[in-house]
Order: sequence, then structure tokens, then C-alpha cells
Amino acid sequence: MRIAIGLNTEGSLASTIERAKELRNLGFESLWASQIFGPDTLTVFAVVGREVPDVDLGTAVVPIQPRHPSMLAAQARTVQESIGGHLTLGIGLSHQIVVESLWGLPFDRPATYMHEYLDALMPMLRGETVMAQGERIKVISMDSVGPKETRVPSVIVAALGPRMLELAGTYTDGTALWMTGPKTVASHIKPLIDEAAAKAGRPRPRIVCGLPISVTSDIAGASAKMNKELEVYPTLPSYAAMMKREGAEQPSDLALMGSKQQVLEQLNELGASGVTEFNAQVTGTKDEIEATYAVLLEFSSK
Repeated sequence: MRIAIGLNTEGSLASTIERAKELRNLGFESLWASQIFGPDTLTVFAVVGREVPDVDLGTAVVPIQPRHPSMLAAQARTVQESIGGHLTLGIGLSHQIVVESLWGLPFDRPATYMHEYLDALMPMLRGETVMAQGERIKVISMDSVGPKETRVPSVIVAALGPRMLELAGTYTDGTALWMTGPKTVASHIKPLIDEAAAKAGRPRPRIVCGLPISVTSDIAGASAKMNKELEVYPTLPSYAAMMKREGAEQPSDLALMGSKQQVLEQLNELGASGVTEFNAQVTGTKDEIEATYAVLLEFSSK
């Protein structure tokens, strides 16, 4: 299981670049960032990847509804060229409350929408022209989008339910997970996505799993803070379903947390479940964060 680190992109671009440099200097070779309400992550990556050229960068994830496939394909290919071919484009459906209430866009038949989106996006990422007409997505490209010559970025989909896992395994390189524990990965995520990939003749999928992590002696205090900061996630149906599968009642139940030895054991469990890359969302005090980095680097060196 490869170790990656969540990159905080809030604040100035200069501060994000410095954080990326610090993490790379510590020894981390893969950085991931979400796209929620802050800076545009792909634009940030185009700059970060030029300043820190030997690090892999991944989006976990970019919501697809506000971006037409041709625009996202052009942007992703441009970023891929800018950073020397180190991009993983993680995409997802966001959530009904966000899409309908905040963006004013429809959220009906989300899996069908993702299917149509991938039908248009994937060939354009390969530099091909497209003529696609679905119920929700129409794309006619007269020429390739983005730079003419660039490596095709790896694509993964935020997939938790059976239909989405089937799409991820059939069309893309894997899935990006959040609020999903090792028992659920082993019993639900991995079997379904592996089966879909095998049927499509694709390689074994990537399973990129993001979870909070903290090496701490104050588990009660860390849990209370974590549950407050992440309180929205149990209210979102897709994550609530994964938490129920895992037997977790609150976000801290899914966190990798405790002593150095406890966290190393939890990392081993996560790797054994089928996770191929752990997107570590490191939290805690300054000392706890430094201790967590040390444990992650120790694990990755084995």
C-alpha cells in the first residue's frame, strides 16, 4: 500500500507550494487534494507540479456537474502537460444537497449521468474526437482538446455503491474512497470493482482510500475534535451507508488513531483489505502531526 498525504490548498498559492515542498522534502511522493469550496484544485496543481516536479498529484475529487466533459478534459490534459505527467484525475458526483441546493443543478439518475460523462470524457482525455449524445450529456468535439501531445492522466471515480463501482472498474483505473473502513473495502469495494475490471479486461483497479489519521495519546480529545470537524459526513447518504457497513457511528470510529504501534497495525489492516494507496488526512497538534508523518514514512519504507 502506497502512502500519500492530503495537501491543504486553503490560503495563498504561495503557502500551498511551500506545504507541498515541505511534504516532499520529508519524503512523501504523492499528494492529494479535494475540490470543495476553496481554490480550483487542478489550477493549483498546474502550479504546484511545476514548483515540485517530482511528486504525484491527485484530485479526490473534482465534482463533475459544474464542468462539461470537454472543459474538464482540456483542463486535465493541460495540467498533465504542465506537471510532467504526474496527474491522477479523481472525479465524483458530489451530493444531492450540494448539487441541487447550492448549484441549482439536477441530481436525478446520478449513475446514468456518470456513465454518460465517462463515455464522453475518457476518449477526450486520450486526445480523441468525440460525438456523444445521452440523456444529459452531449459532446461533439471537432479536434482533440488540450495540448496535442501529452500522457493520458490516470482517472479514478469516487465510487461506493454497486453501480458506481461497476462504472469505475469498467471505464477507469479505480476508485477514490472517503469514510470507508477496511472491513467495507475487503467485503464490498474490492470484490465489486475487481469483478468489473476483470470483465472489461482492465488491470486490477487502484483503491485510493482517504481517512483521518493521528498518532496521539489523547484518543478521547482527538476523537471529539475530529467528530466536530467532520460532523457533516454522517448526514450524507453515501457516506452514512459506508459507515453503517463498517459498524461506525461517528467519523472517529474510522480514523487510524492511537500509539505508534496501534497506527502501524491499523495501516497494515488497511493494506490487507485491498487499499492500494492511503490518502492520509493527518490531524492533531504540531507534535502529533510530526509523529504521524514519522509513522507514515516508516510504514512506506518497509
